[in-house]
Amino acid sequence: MSIKIGILGYGNLGKGVEAAIKKNSDMCLTAVYTRREPANVEINTEGVEVKTVEELEKGRENIDVLIICGGSATDLPVMTPKFASLYNVIDSFDTHARVPEHFKNVDDAAKQGEKTAVISCGWDPGMFSLNRLYASAVLPDGKDYTFWGRGVSQGHSDAVRRIDGVKDCRQYTIPVPEALEKVRNGENPELTTRQKHTRECFVVAEDGADRARIENEIKTMPNYFADYDTTVHFITEEEMKRDHSTLPHGGSVIYSGETSDGVNHVIEYSLKLDSNPEFTGSVIVAFARAVYRLNSEGNFGAKTVFDIAPAYISPLSGEEIRSHLL
Repeated sequence: MSIKIGILGYGNLGKGVEAAIKKNSDMCLTAVYTRREPANVEINTEGVEVKTVEELEKGRENIDVLIICGGSATDLPVMTPKFASLYNVIDSFDTHARVPEHFKNVDDAAKQGEKTAVISCGWDPGMFSLNRLYASAVLPDGKDYTFWGRGVSQGHSDAVRRIDGVKDCRQYTIPVPEALEKVRNGENPELTTRQKHTRECFVVAEDGADRARIENEIKTMPNYFADYDTTVHFITEEEMKRDHSTLPHGGSVIYSGETSDGVNHVIEYSLKLDSNPEFTGSVIVAFARAVYRLNSEGNFGAKTVFDIAPAYISPLSGEEIRSHLL
């Protein structure tokens, strides 16, 4: 029996989720839901219907898990609680400062509808979060550092695109090399947010837009850019297509800790991704399997990756996992 998946939103992440479903034989894509005119949305899976969000809102769609592929700035805070009372859902909410608030809103809705929801799933938050937890549990006397990039942040790019006068944006997150070297050497430096990363934005502005205002709104945006040294470049649509058409990303979680005086250990988990949305989609699809299994067991409410046993995301049986992976 295939787990029936619905995708809400067919941008870069929605397409990444669609690609991941094709790699998982125990899943099938049932429908794509969009705020656009369905006839104008061409998807990459034959025989699958594109429907309006209004159809989804009726609460009668035949799906096991709804994967919500909206932006964290304005979409997910509304969409995920709204649909968590109607369907099992999963999202990639990545505004770290607002995770507790988002979790509570989704938890209340999911419990009301006896549904299961996973929030903030992807590679960070998500896989990186797990590695921070594992490392700190193993080495309680230590310190963790997370470096992202160099790569395109989908969430930050989306946040810039929401600014009035912006047609398109690619935002690159870039580790500060000196900081990264000190951490890998086990020096355990005290680093501010600004000392760890810089941000670089390539923006296509609408004709006649106030570029000075746009640049100021980017650099002062809370939770996204205000705490970083940010450079903004205004470019043409042709330059965007030529130089910034791909969405690579990656990064590292590094943890340095002692087990006794002078005995230091460094744990590092790194990713190098050709496609940020395709990898993020792959993580979400794996955890959608867990959403389905937990709901089948009557385990309702909101969850994060911390709450889910690794076996729940694998298509393998317990015996296969023990035989081949343990």
